[in-house]
Amino acid sequence: MSLPPPLTAPQAPRILQERPNRKFASFRAVSALMLREMATRYGNSPGGYIWAILEPLGAILVMALAFSLIVRSPPLGNNFILFYATGFMPFQLYQQISSTVSSSINFSRPLLQYPAVTWADAVMARLFLNALTGVLVTIIVMSSLLIVTDTKVLLDLSPALAAMSLAILLGLGIGSVNCVLFGLFPVWSQIWGILNRPLVLASGVIFLFDDLPPAIQDILWYNPLIHVTGEMRTGFYPTYRPDYISLLLPALIGVITLFFGVLLMGRYHRDLLNNR
Repeated sequence: MSLPPPLTAPQAPRILQERPNRKFASFRAVSALMLREMATRYGNSPGGYIWAILEPLGAILVMALAFSLIVRSPPLGNNFILFYATGFMPFQLYQQISSTVSSSINFSRPLLQYPAVTWADAVMARLFLNALTGVLVTIIVMSSLLIVTDTKVLLDLSPALAAMSLAILLGLGIGSVNCVLFGLFPVWSQIWGILNRPLVLASGVIFLFDDLPPAIQDILWYNPLIHVTGEMRTGFYPTYRPDYISLLLPALIGVITLFFGVLLMGRYHRDLLNNR
């Protein structure tokens, strides 16, 4: 059995030059997928990224106007707009990431036919783009509301950052599991849509958990988003320090769902690509 010939001088540098390309292949794939989604989602609509700010702002204003006609003062503080913004922004951040991650395989299906692009690249691209967009929109909307409404707030950034981080983790975990379930069982997307309709009510966006009857509190406490919205509000209302908040619950649910999502994605991603 003859040994392969040794590398010649021109061949060795070529191999050394190819290794960095392999090392950064995933980075280039994620960047390309992010640019593709930006062009697809925002490049074809008038206003582009402006709508990412106007949509949540419009929803907050509508809720504030509607409830100001029903009740005389918000459940917390004296400004309806700020109260609903502190609940709606982390909820929307979770919902946006969960929705986009759950459709990441289907969205990037044409590019996933290339060996250089993997299912992990597709998931990470949608996560990075929507997380960065959601956090930026939250900062812009909350800063604008604090300036326009002239509300005297002693802002504590730590709870706000914790709430947004947990919203991102929950969106990634639940979205990754749903990405597999939506592909294998298309009917689950319809069932999930029905289950999510009352989620804005069950997540403490328009009310305080503390104001609910004990029987309902015992049920809603297991909703991780109720802890996320509560934690967000503690950063804007210094006197609001509820004892029901557990950051461990949403963190555990996020990590567990992410673990099973990655496990299922690695096992069934080829089946997802073949299903249409």
